[in-house]
Amino acid sequence: MVFKDKILYAKAFDFAVRITRTARALMVERREFVLSKQILRSGTSIGANIAEANGGISQADFSSKLSIAYKESLETKYWLDLLKETDLLSVEDHAALHAHADELSKILYAIIRTTRLSDTA
Repeated sequence: MVFKDKILYAKAFDFAVRITRTARALMVERREFVLSKQILRSGTSIGANIAEANGGISQADFSSKLSIAYKESLETKYWLDLLKETDLLSVEDHAALHAHADELSKILYAIIRTTRLSDTA
């Protein structure tokens, strides 16, 4: 199953770049290594699972990989919230990254819902 439209992939890739830069800044400027690695893993996993979904061998495989990407987007929002509440991430950076993660979550959820509905039809 290959996306005809690469917009989601591009948005997830851009998000992964932003998360990578944020994690690096947390490590270098804040000397924070635990939470930065958590957000790096979940934030970059979104795009990686979308890439895997593109190579899915069945509708179920495609849907499964997108479901993992969706869950990773939710986890990433959790880490962003925690970083903000512990004053490791500015309110402005949090708002921008959280909005981007939320956009990915909504797109993924809509695709998953549509995919699963077409499976039952």
